[in-house]
Amino acid sequence: MKQSKFPEGWNENRVKRVLAHYESQSEEEAMAEDEAAWEDSSQTFMEIPNDLIPTVRELLAKRVQKTARKASRQDTEA
Repeated sequence: MKQSKFPEGWNENRVKRVLAHYESQSEEEAMAEDEAAWEDSSQTFMEIPNDLIPTVRELLAKRVQKTARKASRQDTEA
């Protein structure tokens, strides 16, 4: 059997919890969650051509890593 590889911070238990959350939602609850996401001013939704998705993901990953390194340095300086 092939071992699944999860992103950092994720494991099989977390994936199962997320799946259980969405599988147990009613249609009304799912719609309310979607609508709340659109109203969240701290997030932006964009339409991106499929062929650019790998590049966008790479840029986001670099940004997350850079932010994490910066936070780590600030923690050690405090």
